[in-house]
Amino acid sequence: MSMKEKIEDLRQRRKEALLGGGEEKLRQQKEVGKYSARERIDRLLDKDTFTELFMFAEHQCHDFGMEQKRIPGDGVIAGHGLVGGRRVFVYANDASFLGGSVGAAGGKKIVTTITMSRDMGAPLIGLIDSAGARIQEGMENVRGYSAIFFEHVISSGVVPQISAIMGNCSGGAVYSPALTDFVFQVAQTSRMFLTGPEVIRKVMGEEVTFEKLGGVKIHTQISGVSHFSCKNDEDCLEQIKRLLEFLPLSNREAPPRVDWGDDPNRATPKLESIIPAEMQKSYDVKEVIREIVDKGVFFEVHERFAKNMVVGFARLAGRSIGVVGNQPKYLAGSIDIDAANKASRFIRFCDAFSIPLVTFVDIPGYLPGTTQEYHGIIRHGAKMLFAYSEATVPKIALVLRKSYGGGISAMGPKEMGTDQMFALPTAEIAILGAEPAVDILYRKEIASARDPGEFRRMKLREYQEAFCTPYHSASRQLVDAVIEPAEARRRLVDALRMLETKSLPNRSWKKHGNIPL
Repeated sequence: MSMKEKIEDLRQRRKEALLGGGEEKLRQQKEVGKYSARERIDRLLDKDTFTELFMFAEHQCHDFGMEQKRIPGDGVIAGHGLVGGRRVFVYANDASFLGGSVGAAGGKKIVTTITMSRDMGAPLIGLIDSAGARIQEGMENVRGYSAIFFEHVISSGVVPQISAIMGNCSGGAVYSPALTDFVFQVAQTSRMFLTGPEVIRKVMGEEVTFEKLGGVKIHTQISGVSHFSCKNDEDCLEQIKRLLEFLPLSNREAPPRVDWGDDPNRATPKLESIIPAEMQKSYDVKEVIREIVDKGVFFEVHERFAKNMVVGFARLAGRSIGVVGNQPKYLAGSIDIDAANKASRFIRFCDAFSIPLVTFVDIPGYLPGTTQEYHGIIRHGAKMLFAYSEATVPKIALVLRKSYGGGISAMGPKEMGTDQMFALPTAEIAILGAEPAVDILYRKEIASARDPGEFRRMKLREYQEAFCTPYHSASRQLVDAVIEPAEARRRLVDALRMLETKSLPNRSWKKHGNIPL
């Protein structure tokens, strides 16, 4: 065979590999509103930057007629390219070949992609559309998936790991995205579950649809497995790009800085009308966040899950920050089990990747009730204390209104390592609010008073003036400053700049702590 013929043979093999499971299978995907695996990669990455790895890998199985079903790539497309000019590693299941099921060859490609992303210090992105482990290859799949899980764990905290559920993701395969940092899920065309409806019906006697078992609504609102809900494939890929803008490539570099032209000293008088002085009135903490951060851009994480806690990314003076805030619009901003888990995981991610934390505090305490107690609010709530205490990144807090009881510690006070804590004049920081405190402290006196109502009102005023003001805490150096709402942005920016050189002693003498999981 001549050189020309060999080159033509190579080109033909490439052409076959690009077709995946064939034109008919690719057409079927388009009919249900899905991009093909290669289209997903092309639309995610900057134009003409994708370099494919192991294009000609094939399975080596000869059981169950598999010798007749061999295509280059083995149902997984993997490689690296650029997003916004920055290197990422990516793999995508090709559902056009055996439903995107993962066999030994495809599994090895995924493992190699994960290890390369870690070694090169670049984010990993998995575009998942897979029927799970390939049954025909037996125990080879266990080796493959277990190795994938292992590599995800080793990469955790080293490079950002992102999963996008863009079709099927079932059985043990669900643990791959569950081990990554952020999970995107596409509405209508994706589902994720350990056990399918048919098995549930046979074993448990329950009737459930694919959508009600593992659709986007279930995992973004109820289980919290997925962080982002996407309208379609295009929306999913665009949201991934937006997320990457806030993240470093690895834990070895600082998050990217982008000057959006927003004056660091811009006044924020609008906060005076957003935040009501009355403790019983509600407001949207996201309005506070958008008023303070650069250009009002807040990229929220877990928007539909545990709405009483708000987390996400923004910028201050061009620098990426992680935002954590109580949401008075839901459960008065109290912390329940889901909110504690949501915040703790986000705090730990930010700390792993040197993203400063800015906390907006308006917390009445933990959500009471037997449901919360029986399901372990003590254990789950302790995760927030652990996460804030363990975090070594710059930590800044602004108390907007309430900061009561156990909620004080949950939202990261100075005693738990917060570097700068500010309070607005509307802030009340106390072990108990005035009414329950007075009812406990003066129970007998109120009962025996000539005018119980007037006596109680008098003691309420005394308690509020003595303890329920930010100045009580400021006098004891529990807050660094009481500030006007209009100067909130400037003071937070100033604190962030001051903390840029923060360095804590090396804690390598201990292997790791034992978070109350």
